[in-house]
Amino acid sequence: MSDKDDPQGEVWDEYVWERFLREQDKNTEKYFKLLEEYMDHPDRDEIIAGEMGWSVFSEAAETSGQFENFLGEAAEFLTDDEEEEFDSEFEEFTNSPIYSDTLRLHRWINRLLDRRADLRENPDAAVFATRSAVCGAKLAAALCGHETTELGMTIAYLKRALHAANDSLAALSRLVDSGALDRRRAAAGRRHVFAIRNSIVENLGRSRLEWRERYGGN
Repeated sequence: MSDKDDPQGEVWDEYVWERFLREQDKNTEKYFKLLEEYMDHPDRDEIIAGEMGWSVFSEAAETSGQFENFLGEAAEFLTDDEEEEFDSEFEEFTNSPIYSDTLRLHRWINRLLDRRADLRENPDAAVFATRSAVCGAKLAAALCGHETTELGMTIAYLKRALHAANDSLAALSRLVDSGALDRRRAAAGRRHVFAIRNSIVENLGRSRLEWRERYGGN
């Protein structure tokens, strides 16, 4: 829902969105833990519904479906014009420099792990790879469909992408400090991550400026 389309006239800023997303993270984590624990139980869905606090089974089925096929569920709520606009904006994102930067980083990581089998079992290498992937995913969430999503949500996802990028850089530094990765290769990895990180910071600045122009405040 865009800011201007909120029927209640309430606009969530980045901080409200952050709290909402953190709560969703907790619910998602809890749901999948329960799903793993009760996967083979004959009353799995009823047990999970009770543990999650869902009042009726139908609500449990609906929510679990949203977890398992979020994009498919979301697409049902788009009109033809909105779906076409989203597809157009997603295509624009995939053709953008920041998307190209994320692809270059992922290819660099894949080549590194292909050549260095020892790094595949290294916890810091795993953090570097996974947090880099998370960074790309949060960027996509932030920048795809910018005109059809709330600006506060865009900023919140950009901040999550920035956090993931910083985690990647920290993991890369630990790989160097431990001697698992030489400084030359680490420098190449940092260049890829910093290219993405700089774009995130630029987009954050533009989005916050737009927020101030729309709603005022700091």
